[in-house]
Amino acid sequence: MARLWVCVGAATFSLALLVFHSHFCRSPGLGTFVFFASWKIEKPLYRLDLNWPQNPEYFTGITFCVAVDSLKGLVYVAQRGDNIPKVLVFTEDGYFLRAWNDTVDTPHGIFATSTQYEQSVWITDVGSGSYGHTVKKYNSFGDLIQVLGTPGKKGTGVNPIQFDNPAEIYVENTGEIYLVDGDGGMNNRLLKLTQDFMMQWIRGENGTGPAQFNIPHSVTVDSTGRVWVADRGNKRIQVFDKTTGEWLGAWSDCFTEDGPYSVRFTPDEKYLIVAQLNINKLSLLAAPPVGNIGDCAVVSTIQLADQVSPHLVDVDRRTGAIYVAELGAAQVQKYVPLNNCLPSLSLD
Repeated sequence: MARLWVCVGAATFSLALLVFHSHFCRSPGLGTFVFFASWKIEKPLYRLDLNWPQNPEYFTGITFCVAVDSLKGLVYVAQRGDNIPKVLVFTEDGYFLRAWNDTVDTPHGIFATSTQYEQSVWITDVGSGSYGHTVKKYNSFGDLIQVLGTPGKKGTGVNPIQFDNPAEIYVENTGEIYLVDGDGGMNNRLLKLTQDFMMQWIRGENGTGPAQFNIPHSVTVDSTGRVWVADRGNKRIQVFDKTTGEWLGAWSDCFTEDGPYSVRFTPDEKYLIVAQLNINKLSLLAAPPVGNIGDCAVVSTIQLADQVSPHLVDVDRRTGAIYVAELGAAQVQKYVPLNNCLPSLSLD
C-alpha cells in the first residue's frame, strides 16, 4: 500500500489514474491544506471529485447517510449532533441550498425519490427521543408527510408496524418499500410494504442461517427483481426475491475482514458497491446474472484513508457518481467514474 502526504494551496489539480480518498484539514495560519491519499495499484474505475462539496463548512456534525435525487440533481446529507441542522441539501455540483431539522432526532439512513409530480425524502430515525424508532417521509423542504412506527417507542409488532432502530429504507419507482429493521435493536428483519404502507411480506430473525440476520444494515433492489441486504453482523450479503421474499442465496467470502455496511448498484447494474467501515474500503463486486447468485468476486476497490469510516453510500443513477457518508471524517465525498467507464441510466 502506497501513501502520500501533499500540501496544496488553492490551485486545483487532478491525479487521473489513481483510485484514492482524501481528507483535508487546514493548517492554522498557513493557508494550506494537508492532503492524505492512499491507493491500491489496480485498474481504477473512479476518481475523487476534489471540488465536491463547494461548501464543506456546513458539515457540522457526524455524517451518517447520504441520498441522491438523480432526477432533480439534489444530494441530501443527514448528520447527528446537538443544536445543528440534521438534514443538509446540496446541488450535484456541491453548492449548499438549505437545511432542515424539524422532527428528526437521530438519523441513520436516508433515501430520496423523485417523479415529475413529487419529491420525497425518507429517513430512518433510531433516536430514543420523541421522534425515534420511526421511518418518516418528508418533502424536499423538510415538511413531514408520513410516519411509520410509533414515535419514541420501540417494538416488534407488525399490525400496527413498530420498529427498533430501523437501519435503512429503499423505495422503488412503483412506491413499494423495503426496510431493514434492527441496527442493534431487538429486531433483525427485512420488510416489504406496498405503496399504501401495507405489509406484503417479512423475513428474518436473529441468527446465522439462511434468511436470518445479525444487524441488517442496508438494502437495495435490482431491476431483475432481487433484494440485496447487507447482513453486517454475519459478514455477508443475503439475496431475496422481491415478489415472494424467497431466499435466493448469500455471499460471505468477500467479507472475512469486515462485514458489509452499505449496498448499492451502479446504474448499469454491472457492479454492486459495498462499503466496509472498519477497514475503510469501498469494493465493487461483479453482479451475478439472473437466476445465479454464485460466488462473490471483487472487481475493484477504493481504499480510503485510515479512520475515515464509510457508513452508507448512494449512487447517482444518471451520472454514476458515488457519494460516501463518512463517520470518522465527518463529511460526504463524491467519486465519479473514470472515462465514462460506467454507463449511466436514462431517467426519461
